Formats: sequence, structure tokens, C-alpha cells
Amino acid sequence: MKVCLLALVFSTFFSISLSAQEYPSYDSLKRAVTSLEKDLYQVKLNLHNSQKQLQNGILVATLGYTVTIIGGQLLGTNPELGETLLYVGGATGIAGTVILFKGFKKISLGPPPPKRY
Repeated sequence: MKVCLLALVFSTFFSISLSAQEYPSYDSLKRAVTSLEKDLYQVKLNLHNSQKQLQNGILVATLGYTVTIIGGQLLGTNPELGETLLYVGGATGIAGTVILFKGFKKISLGPPPPKRY
């Protein structure tokens, strides 16, 4: 008898606690999924738009630093040409790096909004 009474009290308490829990509504879940889909689309679009600029930045920077290395090698045999190549290659490499930084800024969505609990 005690076991039946205890089981009855426990099952009543358990059913009350389950009914008290709040489940998110279908509309709020649908809004959350739609928001995630929009964010994902924006990230993909930013990556697509910045891809060409990043490739150009890598190419220009690599070319500039290669010319700088060649200029450094020529300093011993042809100092005037080597010095010119050092300056031109360094400036080209820096320009390529600036292009890369601008490309990376295009990827960013900005800081995320603060979470609301």
C-alpha cells in the first residue's frame, strides 16, 4: 500500500514538472533557422566576393617580395640595379599586403550581436 501511494505521489509530481516545462514554439524555431540561413548566405557571399581580391593580393605580394630577393642578390654584382629592385620590390610587396588586408576585411561580418537570455 505504501509503495502504491508513493508511486502515485511520484507520478503526479513528475507529470506536473513535465507540464511546467516550456518548449519553444514552431514559429520561434522557424525564425531561428531562417536567421541562420541568412547568416550562412552572407558568409558565402562575402567569401565569394573577396576571393578574387585575395588571389590578386597574394600574387602582387609574392611578385614584389620575389623582386626584392632578386634585388638583394644583385647588390654584390650590380649595386645600382640591385638597390632599385630592392625599393621597387619592397613597395610592390607592401601594396600586395594592403590588397590582402582589404580582402580579409570583406570577409568579416562584423562583431556578433550580444546574446539575449
